[in-house]
Amino acid sequence: QEQLVESGGGLVQAGGSLRLSCAASGRTFSNYPMGWFRQAPGKEREFVLAITWNGGRTYYADFVKGRFTISRDNVKNTVYLQMNSLKPEDTAVYYCARPLSTYYAGSINPRDFGSWGQGTQVTVSS
Repeated sequence: QEQLVESGGGLVQAGGSLRLSCAASGRTFSNYPMGWFRQAPGKEREFVLAITWNGGRTYYADFVKGRFTISRDNVKNTVYLQMNSLKPEDTAVYYCARPLSTYYAGSINPRDFGSWGQGTQVTVSS
């Protein structure tokens, strides 16, 4: 059974950094792209970043450009989200997710992702 487990969330001051990790098991991790989403209270889940199976290409939402990066380690079956210059509006639960298909062309629609972690809370204080 596939499982995605996020870690690394917490409370940080504005301007600070966090690195989230998502450990995958139960499916051939290196075959699939991976993505990160977030959901703030009262808001819809939104796309943050995604990375192709070999890390050769990344897709990102405009609001994270220059601040967040995504990377992966196919030996450790882990995908990372490095978040720098955090802002209070980045406060949300962050989820890693695997697209339904190995062919991923940058979709930002959560419905195109089939497996989700339980999420990790990120809180940025002003």
